[in-house]
Amino acid sequence: MNHPALPPSGACGQALPHESARAHVTGAAPFIDDLPELAGTLHAAPILSPLAHGRLLGLDTAAALALPGLRGLVLAADIPGHPLLPTSAQDEPLLAQDELLYAGQVIGLAVATDRETARRAARLVQLRTEALPALLSARAAHAASHYVAPPVHLARGDVATALEQAPHRLTGSLESGAQEHFYLEGQVAYALPQEQGQWLVHASTQHPGEVQHAVASALGLCNHDVQVVCRRMGGGFGGKETQASQVAIWAALAAHKFARPVKLRLDRDDDFLITGKRHAFSFDWEAGFDDQGRLLALELTELADCGFSADLSVPICDRAVFHSDNAYFLEHVAIHSWRCRTHKQSSTAFRGFGGPQGMLVIETIMGEIARRLGQDPLEVRRLNLYGTQERHVTHYGMPLEDNILAPLIDNLAQSARYLERRAAIVHWNATNPVIKRGLALTPVKFGISFTATQLNQAGALVHVYTDGSVLLNHGGTEMGQGLHTKVAQIVAQALGLPLPCVRVSASDTARVPNASATAASTGTDLNGRAAQLAAIQVRERLAQFVAEQDGCSAAEVRFEQAQVVSPKVSRAWKEVVAAAYSARIQLWSDGYYRTPKIHYDPRTLTGRPFYYFAYGAACTEVAIDLLTGESRVLAVDILHDVGRSINPALDIGQIEGGFIQGMGWLTSEELVWDAQGRLLTHGPSSYKIPSAGDLPAEFRIELWPEANREDNVYGSKAVGEPPFMLAISVWEALRDAVAQARGDGQPVQLDAPATPERLLRALGGLD
Repeated sequence: MNHPALPPSGACGQALPHESARAHVTGAAPFIDDLPELAGTLHAAPILSPLAHGRLLGLDTAAALALPGLRGLVLAADIPGHPLLPTSAQDEPLLAQDELLYAGQVIGLAVATDRETARRAARLVQLRTEALPALLSARAAHAASHYVAPPVHLARGDVATALEQAPHRLTGSLESGAQEHFYLEGQVAYALPQEQGQWLVHASTQHPGEVQHAVASALGLCNHDVQVVCRRMGGGFGGKETQASQVAIWAALAAHKFARPVKLRLDRDDDFLITGKRHAFSFDWEAGFDDQGRLLALELTELADCGFSADLSVPICDRAVFHSDNAYFLEHVAIHSWRCRTHKQSSTAFRGFGGPQGMLVIETIMGEIARRLGQDPLEVRRLNLYGTQERHVTHYGMPLEDNILAPLIDNLAQSARYLERRAAIVHWNATNPVIKRGLALTPVKFGISFTATQLNQAGALVHVYTDGSVLLNHGGTEMGQGLHTKVAQIVAQALGLPLPCVRVSASDTARVPNASATAASTGTDLNGRAAQLAAIQVRERLAQFVAEQDGCSAAEVRFEQAQVVSPKVSRAWKEVVAAAYSARIQLWSDGYYRTPKIHYDPRTLTGRPFYYFAYGAACTEVAIDLLTGESRVLAVDILHDVGRSINPALDIGQIEGGFIQGMGWLTSEELVWDAQGRLLTHGPSSYKIPSAGDLPAEFRIELWPEANREDNVYGSKAVGEPPFMLAISVWEALRDAVAQARGDGQPVQLDAPATPERLLRALGGLD
């Protein structure tokens, strides 16, 4: 589709500040823990399981109940409604009863007049338990046939024959670690009883509708009895898509038992111990390829550590299968996806939603093919890219109709001076015995849409008041990514207004019902289009009103720069709105949007699960200290496809943040459990996210200039998740540095994250 150019004076396409930027930096933006507490508010703290797997035989609560200020405990027997989280799997108890399923599982709550007393009481509860054998890795669970869901096997072509006939074959394995979300604002909820058995819940959640449903289920109520509100979150990254529901339920259960408002804010350590992480994956693969490096056959086994419950593991593992091609055509392929149940925190949504894990393994394979043949890794990647004719259909049957991979990669390789820098690095490594450098350029092809097709819908409300000001509400949530800003820009563009004329209100289940989670990078695509459609309906009514007055057609009426212009006269927006109200013209409207074209069979994983793809590429240079294993990212060049950007400043911010978060996943963010299944890394003292000092000294980002070829809002593309996978270039650059340091042409055995210890082992410096 040809998208018309945006007027230079319009709100869209402008690098405008985040709608809460000033409030954020001045401390005036309230988060849930900042809200004034009603008189009589109580505070809750969780009582946690010490075992990864065991039986709960009883509790000794005397010491806890003796604390001054303690109001009591909430246990499973106090749940008035359904005792399980209302998911399709029905495998997650709200509070543990007889069986303990992971170390950190919530058994109950201590409720007190202040938070510190509640936390002290929770620690004083003595548990009588019996330990049971625990499965603590995907490989162990797979060996025991312990799964949260049946496996999926996706195949195309004849892999066995193609492997047998391939001139070259390689096998390998890879472990990809979990990742903690480490949002700045921890999990928090504030539950307030209302009149006539109704509830108001303030929740830090990416999915208010799911929290509404979960709280109603736990309390034995209908959804309309529960209102969930979220003005903003201090970060989410997927960790507040499903995990926020339990926190809200626990607060509501305590509020129900004691008939008082209850706030539950998890301490950072408890947050680590209780909540889910990115799925760790174990991969085994065998690849066949020709003398030039073209991949002829691939057999790939993916073992996902799903934790103790299903959560979102099925669609996450599906997306890992979908993205195991990344940018490359797989002619003969068989992928075996096993969804393994372990006795650990329930793995959950995280930026990329399985896509990063799938892409990581195929990029690892491409690097190994290049090393085996002694070729430049970028040339091997180029050779295997999706192309035209018979090489443009994915392994799940979706044609690439918007493929820009080759020109985008070529553009970046030239602007980043890939060939010159590669030659310079070879020279550097030949003359420097301790510090070795590596370089890699890797692409990204990321599908945009929820893989659960029914979630690809959204609603919005646009209210125009008689003074001309506009209030917007939509089903998405703001977690710092700038969604509210972009959707407000879209509405301002549709009405021809400057952005300050439009204000966005809190996400609220009482305004837009059944809203999907703000996830899968679809926030602007879905909610922006729904809001645009609502604004267009108001605009069309006003245009018809003006046309009738001026004797012209409604199509001749323009809305620009806060003016309503007909062939006869130009009027101020406020003047037209006031006159329309007096003439009883409806000044508000709802908008609804559902993503077109998408469909697929979840049993066979075939069809078109994505509306379009977002593309990108990153060229990264790194250095490794051979004596310590320490590494540093020296320079990054990124060319990323956001379509026609609605807000370039926000989009570049998302690219920067996504890349650095991905870099953390692959280099420093290591979660460690001991042999008893207890998480040892549960705070910033032991879990290292990237800091300002880890930013590359050279960090260049450019946006691909082409609009989205699909009919998306103003020609834009999603930007939340795709940049995360650009950081795989860091991983491949580190592996390149290791290979150049060793100089033996052998495979680089390195698991993620590439910590100093793992790099030293890959270099041969540790046993």
